[in-house]
Amino acid sequence: MAGKGKILVVDDDRLVLATLVHGLSQAGYEVIDADNGDDAILEARARRPDLALLDIRMEGKSGFDVAAYLRDNG
Repeated sequence: MAGKGKILVVDDDRLVLATLVHGLSQAGYEVIDADNGDDAILEARARRPDLALLDIRMEGKSGFDVAAYLRDNG
């Protein structure tokens, strides 16, 4: 069975991040995870996700900042 796609999941709450990664992986998605905006941008550059689930309120770069990067460079 072919993969369903790559999803970038970004959250600074490690429990939320682990829960989302586990659930999406079990559903057949390739999951790219990051716990901050800077790492999310690095991962997005390297691995080109099909979809991003972003925590809006994080220290440093917010989910809005990551979304703007993805929109401008996607």
